[in-house]
Amino acid sequence: MSSQKNNKLQSSLNTTPPIFKQVCVIGLGLIGASFAQAIKDNGLSERLVAVDRHAPSIIEAIEHGLLDAGSANLQDIIAGSDLIIIAVPVQAVQAVFVDIKQAMDNGQLASDCIMTDVCSTKVNIIDAAKAVFGSLPIGLVPAHPIAGAENSGYHARRASLFVNHSVIICELPTTSATAIAKLRLLWESVGANVMSMDAEHHDRILAHTSHLPHLLAFNLVEQLASHDDNLDMFRYAAGGFRDFTRIAASDPKMWHDIFFANQSAIVSALDEYGVYLQTMRQLIIDQDSTALMGLLGRAQAARRHFGHMLASTPYTDTSAMSASYNITPSNTVSGTIAIPGDKSISHRSIMLGSLATGVTNVTGFLEGEDALATLQAFRDMGVTIEGPDNGNLTIHGVGMNGLKPSKTPLYMGNSGTSMRLLSGILAAQSFDSVLTGDTSLNKRPMERVAAPLRSMGAVIQSTGHSGTAPLSITGRDTVGKPLQGTEYDMPVASAQVKSCLLLAGLWAEGTTTVTQPEISRDHTERMLSAFGYPVTVEGNRISVTGGGTLTGGDIAVPADISSAAFFMVAAAISQNSELTLTQVGINPTRTGVINILKLMNADISLSNETHVGGEPVADITIRSSNLVGIEIPEHLVPLAIDEFPVLFIAASCAQGRTVLTGAKELRVKESDRIAVMAEGLHTLGIDCTVTDDGLIIEGKGAATESGEVNNDQPVFGGGHIVSHHDHRIAMSFSVASLRASQQITIEGVETVNTSFPGFAELANQIGMSIQVDTGAE
Repeated sequence: MSSQKNNKLQSSLNTTPPIFKQVCVIGLGLIGASFAQAIKDNGLSERLVAVDRHAPSIIEAIEHGLLDAGSANLQDIIAGSDLIIIAVPVQAVQAVFVDIKQAMDNGQLASDCIMTDVCSTKVNIIDAAKAVFGSLPIGLVPAHPIAGAENSGYHARRASLFVNHSVIICELPTTSATAIAKLRLLWESVGANVMSMDAEHHDRILAHTSHLPHLLAFNLVEQLASHDDNLDMFRYAAGGFRDFTRIAASDPKMWHDIFFANQSAIVSALDEYGVYLQTMRQLIIDQDSTALMGLLGRAQAARRHFGHMLASTPYTDTSAMSASYNITPSNTVSGTIAIPGDKSISHRSIMLGSLATGVTNVTGFLEGEDALATLQAFRDMGVTIEGPDNGNLTIHGVGMNGLKPSKTPLYMGNSGTSMRLLSGILAAQSFDSVLTGDTSLNKRPMERVAAPLRSMGAVIQSTGHSGTAPLSITGRDTVGKPLQGTEYDMPVASAQVKSCLLLAGLWAEGTTTVTQPEISRDHTERMLSAFGYPVTVEGNRISVTGGGTLTGGDIAVPADISSAAFFMVAAAISQNSELTLTQVGINPTRTGVINILKLMNADISLSNETHVGGEPVADITIRSSNLVGIEIPEHLVPLAIDEFPVLFIAASCAQGRTVLTGAKELRVKESDRIAVMAEGLHTLGIDCTVTDDGLIIEGKGAATESGEVNNDQPVFGGGHIVSHHDHRIAMSFSVASLRASQQITIEGVETVNTSFPGFAELANQIGMSIQVDTGAE
């Protein structure tokens, strides 16, 4: 049954408890008794009865008020039940079906009575039903709650056992739609998350994720127990052994039954595991350090990665998803600090290092969530990457044609750069790919890269009317021909779109030329050259010709000027402040923020200018400044597109009006940064006007006749700011606290880790007062 039909049917049901007249639970172990307790506590059935051969459990359940009746004999209490829950060992289910059929034949049960189970295998349940009933009953709905606990039995029951746990329902074509909808409603009413799955697929999945780990745990304990020195082995066993083998304390009879019931899938999983085990054995024998590090690194990262992917969250701790900043106003910052590595360059170092021939060593890599998403994607495509370790990475390149298809969709977290640049790379590969992200990223426009890629011959499918992720990309082996070079005139300057097309052009036949209306950041062009790939730059026209190669080398990532911008503005708007930021990247396509602040009369100076990894860097010193409002030149907008949120804070502290135009790009970032910043500025008492492509801000800075800096007076009030989980919004309003009269609370700051891990700690180091509330209890 389709989910749409299911939803319509479910909405037509009476969702006010009780859902059933009489529920009969067969088996009062942990799962059966917990389900019964949850049904009782939520008032989901008028009557509740149970069958169990353990008489004390029945007696206690009746005394506790859980059951209305109970017996060791199903025929004694089954009459009138409209739902039967089978919670017995899997090998005993067929005998239960025999008893149920007898009750139907005797007229104790209606032929459409709903029957379900909680067993961890499904094909054998269906086969048992066929054997007993001849044809599958219309009320049969096989199900499996993915839940458990350390202890078992009636006394271990918990009504909350299924809350936020998955329950798999196998929707059989023979089952009535009403039976499926009512059982789904029942599970959702006890707090479970219900999903549908084919029975054979369920058994294969569970063989790998549950049955195989239990089998291995039993086997390892048996192996060690068989050693002559087994006492010492168990005495000195470390925590890893205890954690892994804990499940070997499970009920042997239950697992004996499961292993036989799911024989085919478990044997297949064991065979596959054996191949992987032999591979690792050989790597150790051969002392193949690179391959072993790749395997271990991919496994370590995948363990963490899939948790975020399934939850559709960035790579932040899920306990901190309601994190906030509580900031006490302060008015002075000072010191010399190092800013984390440049995010844009970190992304590109992973991409080009992976595609190069040879080894690439990266220093200064930004270990933020966005860059880690890119790193994980290339690990998923078979690249061995060691690290990150304090900003150091070693990438063992696989060459231009060495990427392998990922077995799962590539998860980009919250990183638009990862998704858009990877689209260009993947559009040229031989294999199919799917790119997805968290809830926020999956709302951002992707047709801006998909459409020009299609003009090169890419087959790429975006989602929905607005052209968002997930993106499905068809490999060239299926298409039957390579990408073709193109000439593309960009309607809006965007480094992401430009880079996407240039990267696709590395595999295209002929030359790919991108013409941009304004200069945008040129990290891709610079890094391609650093890896030995020819790039032609003629004014605003950038070209690459397909068919070349990349050669690995050393990449030093400079400090990120976008991150430095928050501290530049912090020093400029506060009183008696002087702050030096060391070795910040001053790529001329990124220095718009410096140029704009200088036009606003900021006191900024550069020193120790040099080059690191092909990128210009310098120490930046900024002092307290009497800022003035300006009309921001449109040619500087693409050079400061990421820094405008904090520039709006500077404009609020300036004397007079600041006008921004030509910045529509801000509306399609992690949030609509024009609307969200205007909302926050209004909350803090700033008069501003939103326009189609910018913002007009009435600065509240004080006029001075002597020229002395006068940043003593607050320009912001206090209040509660909603960042919409946009990292730059959160950090910008943190800077506003330097000129605030009252405390500022910023909600949704967990995504700061996407670009600037350790921001709050560094801000406090120079004199700010940010208290982080993780929201964890």
